Amino acid sequence: MDPAVSVVVITRDRAELLATTLDRLVALPERPAVIVVDNGSGDGTPAMVRHRFPQVTVVALPVNRGSAARQVGARLATTPYVAFADDDSWWAPGALAAAAGYLDQHPAVAVVAARVLVGVDQRLDPTSAVMAASALGPASGRRGRAILGFLACAAVVRREAFLHVGGFPERFGVGGEEEPLAMALAAEGWELVYLDDVVAHHHPALARDPTARRRVQARNRLWAAWLARSPAAATRATLAAVAGARHDAALRRALVDAARGVGWVYRERKPVPPGVERALRLLEAAGSRRPTAGQGGLDRRTIRRTSR
Repeated sequence: MDPAVSVVVITRDRAELLATTLDRLVALPERPAVIVVDNGSGDGTPAMVRHRFPQVTVVALPVNRGSAARQVGARLATTPYVAFADDDSWWAPGALAAAAGYLDQHPAVAVVAARVLVGVDQRLDPTSAVMAASALGPASGRRGRAILGFLACAAVVRREAFLHVGGFPERFGVGGEEEPLAMALAAEGWELVYLDDVVAHHHPALARDPTARRRVQARNRLWAAWLARSPAAATRATLAAVAGARHDAALRRALVDAARGVGWVYRERKPVPPGVERALRLLEAAGSRRPTAGQGGLDRRTIRRTSR
């Protein structure tokens, strides 16, 4: 068993899909410890895992905690690095060893984001293409690209840094939860890196409700901007949402949802340092940071450079 990496999988009501993913994870040559955190499933998922995968640790939460369930698994892990997966994603053989080796060599890096191949035809995920072309250029180790944002189901994190900044915010649920975490890590001076030779596979399950997911993602984009961006950037995000809402019912509902959170957003608002904000604007100007996800790039050198 690789003593460096554990895999944390979150799931809800997808027992058979999860079983396929676990078959692949327990067969990895790294033999990572695998921890499943079940978000209040009603289909017997925890019992299935205990019966079919006795070597896997399973935690059955009484309620759905969304992306914040990953913190539960990360706290249980005893390894310095934690790789995340969903019930429809898994890691390629050798990917975890490569990510752990990189993190060993680069102690300032908190997140390694993988190249994601989608479906049986292994199409490159568009998010991976965006990260591979990050406007902020090579990471400080000269291998990989400096990024700000990642896909949670295909990321390896430095456990200590991840837990120190609080992990994924529970209020965000699932959908766009990566952006506030990426900004929180960058604000603490951590680097995030995309590595093309670290590979994860994603076979997306049919969305339970695509419209509801778009609504959550749009709400979370606003919350992320209001929580951590400059007043000007938060205003731009709000105006863009208002403009889109004129022709999109899901966005209109997202605006209402976001407005209901104004109170806690105001209490918890913590703007990123000026250098981080400047780097975010640089990414936006370069078109490397799509509004639907937290892609882009940022490292310590960029923070220092843009702070001058």
